[in-house]
Amino acid sequence: MKKFILVLSLIIGVSCINKSAAQCDSIANMCAKHIISTFISDGQQYRSLLLNSEEYAEFHTTFFGETTYRIAACSGRSDGNLIFNIYDQDRHLLFSNHSQRNAPYWDFKVKSTVETIIEAQLDVNKNPGSGCAVILIGFKQK
Repeated sequence: MKKFILVLSLIIGVSCINKSAAQCDSIANMCAKHIISTFISDGQQYRSLLLNSEEYAEFHTTFFGETTYRIAACSGRSDGNLIFNIYDQDRHLLFSNHSQRNAPYWDFKVKSTVETIIEAQLDVNKNPGSGCAVILIGFKQK
């Protein structure tokens, strides 16, 4: 009986993981529409499963000087469900899409190379449940 319960728990756990991965794949595909042809993807998909609007996902990346970037942020089936903030290494806020009505992307150019922290959080007013947070980054070719 213990083996049966253990196997059943394992099957349910794997099924939930597969559903979460499929959900993140769908969101990443929808989010990719914001990395338009003038931008080249950095090849990464920054993903995190957020269980509620109080959780944060944290991603670290480096932006190289004299380069124009686009960050796209998505969760759920429509734009505007994800709040993202970009900080420098000293946690100075560089940008927040919250003040831009949760805009799904942001274009910017950095003057010099900077290491950043990107935080993502579900908007409690638009997506009170859990969800997959996806951040995509593209850059313009010089």
